[in-house]
Amino acid sequence: MGTMKGQVLSSATKLFDLVLLMGSFAVAVLPHLRASGSISLAQFLGLKIKLGDIVIFSSLLGIWILIFTILGLYGSKRLASRRSEAFDVVKATTLCAAVLGLASFLLQFQWVTPSFVAIFWACSTFVIVSTRMAVRTWLRRLRMHGRDSRNMLIVGSNRRAIEFARKIQSKPELGYRILGFADAEWAGIGELERQGWPLVCGLGDLRTFLRRSVVDEVVLTVPLRSFHDLASDVAAMCEQQGIVVRVLSDLFNLQHRQAKAEEFAGAPLITHSSGITEGWPSTIKRTLDFTLSLLLLIALAPLLLLTAILISLTSAGPVFFVQRRIGLNKRVFYIYKFRTMVVNAEEKMREVEHLNELSGPVFKIKNDPRLTSVGRFLRKTSIDELPQLFNVLCGDMSLVGPRPLAVRDYELFTEAGHDWQRCRFSVRPGITCLWQVSGRNSLPFHQWMELDLQYVRGWSLWLDLQILARTIPAVLRGSGAA
Repeated sequence: MGTMKGQVLSSATKLFDLVLLMGSFAVAVLPHLRASGSISLAQFLGLKIKLGDIVIFSSLLGIWILIFTILGLYGSKRLASRRSEAFDVVKATTLCAAVLGLASFLLQFQWVTPSFVAIFWACSTFVIVSTRMAVRTWLRRLRMHGRDSRNMLIVGSNRRAIEFARKIQSKPELGYRILGFADAEWAGIGELERQGWPLVCGLGDLRTFLRRSVVDEVVLTVPLRSFHDLASDVAAMCEQQGIVVRVLSDLFNLQHRQAKAEEFAGAPLITHSSGITEGWPSTIKRTLDFTLSLLLLIALAPLLLLTAILISLTSAGPVFFVQRRIGLNKRVFYIYKFRTMVVNAEEKMREVEHLNELSGPVFKIKNDPRLTSVGRFLRKTSIDELPQLFNVLCGDMSLVGPRPLAVRDYELFTEAGHDWQRCRFSVRPGITCLWQVSGRNSLPFHQWMELDLQYVRGWSLWLDLQILARTIPAVLRGSGAA
């Protein structure tokens, strides 16, 4: 789920599944207790639970949620049918029941009988399937009202393209907004535009359109046998810029992309994407982002408050520096930092541009004359970056990912024509990243970009954990910090 609400929904669903699984377990326990006559319900609620039982039950809950995650139940179900999602839930609850039965056999739980496992399975299956169907209905209504939408560009305007567009238009619950078609001018274009499907660009202008527009997905509908070279070029453009590619037929072998076949509005497609924004590893990444950012904000609250007071007492102006940055798929968001410069720092930019120490379309000065006395210390210790935990909590950023470019730097980036580096926009920007722990600001621009692409193409949860572990000593050393 690409939007902040989608990520919050994913985390809430996981938490709710835990509650439902625990509730199903309790429902399965009650008949056993009443049948044995050994304890009343009130006595059961007042029991003192042993530490060993807590550990065992917590481990079971963790395994159950892991099963749900591996089966893809916390990824986007935008294109999945009700039947397939319900079937996935049944598979997950069946495996959960099997794990419970195996644990009872190995640990000799006398009260976990076959009937107990059957009740647990039936109850958990019913409540979780019912919940998922209710959530699907809610999301469907949101998308039909234009929320949680994704922008789609269709390359080609032939009969298959038109049929595909009509199918998408007939299914507003999928939440796709067709930007229009990219194709050469032909006699039928006027009719398409009257139906609300404009020709947004010619094939020769496609690269420029992708650079300047918010495009989440591109669908290739041109005949691959006749337009193989064209289709290859379009796919390469999308790969460079980190945009999801879908095709109605066989596609080519793209380096560094993950491909999967799926059904989209009744049409068979092959989807190529970076893979970071989909699947259970991505769900775990977002869950870790949300949980760790929340815990860090709570733990660091005294430091955040003290820093805010120091900034207020030592210089005029707001406590926070708020700036427009480029995020996932070139969406603009507002980043939050503690203010480290004088109030009119942006106006003084031209006066210090000649001091820029980085190559390429980015701006950085180690000893920036616009820094305040407190700001210099905040920069050196990276305390000024801590408010970005709010961006992580909201879903605009991740703890680990390519650093977000300022809009000014992005415009220079665009003018320089760095298409091969645009894949960095296919993931959420991060507070820390591979190049920061590899050399921080001492690296030249091209190495910075290469490390960003190395991160995107080789991403794993283990890599994120390694970068987080290396960030702490890098910050303590203050190596390369501005």
